Formats: sequence, structure tokens, C-alpha cells
Amino acid sequence: MHCTLFDDALKPVDTRRRRTKGEQGVEASLERIESTIEKLLEDAKLQKDCLGGIGIGCPGPVEWEKGVVRIAVNLGWKNVPIGRFLQDKFKCPVAVLNDVDAGVYGEYCAGAGKGSRTTFGLFPGTGIGGGCVYDGQILRGKVLSCMEVGHIKICGSDRLGATGMEGTLETEASRLAIAGELAKLAYRGEAPYLQKNVGTELGAIRSKVIADAIENGDVEVARIVQDACEMIGYAVANAVLMICPDCVVLGGGLVEAMPDLFVKQVAKVAKRHVFECYREEFTVRAAELGDDAATVGAASWIRKLTTGETLR
Repeated sequence: MHCTLFDDALKPVDTRRRRTKGEQGVEASLERIESTIEKLLEDAKLQKDCLGGIGIGCPGPVEWEKGVVRIAVNLGWKNVPIGRFLQDKFKCPVAVLNDVDAGVYGEYCAGAGKGSRTTFGLFPGTGIGGGCVYDGQILRGKVLSCMEVGHIKICGSDRLGATGMEGTLETEASRLAIAGELAKLAYRGEAPYLQKNVGTELGAIRSKVIADAIENGDVEVARIVQDACEMIGYAVANAVLMICPDCVVLGGGLVEAMPDLFVKQVAKVAKRHVFECYREEFTVRAAELGDDAATVGAASWIRKLTTGETLR
């Protein structure tokens, strides 16, 4: 959980980080969110009535108008009315966003997407999240958040994804998918640096470890990561063909650990697989805001809703 207090000009005043501890149940999670906000206000010596609004990004599909998180598997949430909960507690406007939507909007307002008309964001991590700001608006459905790009079919693989579809972007290019392939390499002795430093333990093969293995000469590790970049490049090409964003932002732990590799390879594949007239119409960039993207985006969105102003 990452909570930041912003002033009227969207400059950060203070921030707090805490474990969400979704395994304790929905009620405990909501109380933890409430207490984190209260503590942040207390540290800043402010009262609740000073809040102009609360923006919050949550994982999974969000019923954005009602502020309901339909499902967040990692938190054990289903149909959680977090918007109403926060409105009742703090008596101010609340905007509930999908967390990746919030992150992409943050990059659009103050990061790698600043100055663009339309920003498409793709964030490979444990899974793969996506979001799009189309001409200043977060692209969403009538009721639910969308852009679940990690679950689109991308190849003929028989790996089963979360929706029951095989060969999805997430099954092929997420950090978890990459780590699974790298564990096999380490077991077979085909990734000596990786084998020596972390072995075959899936949980230990983190983004920084993968980057270090490539830096230290594990050629097969680099090949697996480049294969993942190719899958992501196909997804970016699909997005360009459908909505023609002028800015594509890549974020998440894998990209943060290997920004040059991801940006170069994804852009190369994407530009090769769109019509020639589109190739100079978009740029691929690494995200700039890191962990702050979602808080900046959530705060910027609630400001836009309450004041009509977009600060860029």
C-alpha cells in the first residue's frame, strides 16, 4: 500500500507505505487503508475536512462509477464497495480506479507520457497490466475498467491463462512466466550465473537478478527475455493498429531493471508489425515515475473530476 498526500498543486506533502495484508480479510484491509490515511493526515497536522478528494488505484476490474472492486484475487476481494467506505469515513469525493489505469494516467500527466495526446501503458510484472489514456480520458467500459491486455491471446502456446484462454501475453511474457523458463535453464546448467547465485527457486528469480544474469554473460537468459519482449511487441503493435497511441509507456519491475533492452526490443518488434504509415506515429518509452505513478495518477484523476483541471 502506497499512500501520498498532495497539495492543491499536486505536489507531494508526505507519503506512507504499508503492507495491505489482504489475507486478513476485507474488513481488516479497509480499516488498514483508513488508518493509513488518518496517520498521514496526523503527521501533516491536518484534519479530515482538509481533504479535497481521495483517488485510489486497486488491482483487478473496477466498477468505476460506483467505486466497487469487482475482484482482486491477491487481496481476496470480491465486490468490495471501497468508494462508499472511504466517502463515509472521510466525507469527501472518492474516485476508484484500476491500479494500472492510475499508473498510466500518472505517466500521462507527469511522466513519460507528458505532452502526448494518447498514452498506452503496458506493465509487465508478476502478471501484465495495461491501461490507456485516450485524448485525456481513461479508456473504460460503460460499467467496468478494461484494457486487461495481459489476458489477450498472443500466440499458439498451450499454457493456460487466468480466463481459460491459452497462450496469453501474461502466460508468455510476465516475470513469473520468464522466471519459470529461467529456473529450467538453471536446472539444466544453461545459465551458470543464475544457477550459482539463486539456483532454481522461482521466488528468488526477481527482475534485478535476471538483469544481473544477462549482464554477467548468461546468453540463454537474454534469449528468454528477448522472446518475452517479442510477445510484448506484438501486443503493442495490436494496440497501435487499433487506437494509434502516440506514446507507448512500458513500466513495472522488469522494465525498471532492464529499460534499454525492453524499450529497444519492444519498439523494434512493434514497428515491424504495423503498417509503414504508423511507424513514425508512436514512440516507446520507459516509465519515469516508478512506484509513484499510481499515486500521482489517482490524485490527478480525482482533481480532474472535482475541479475540471488537468495539470500536465
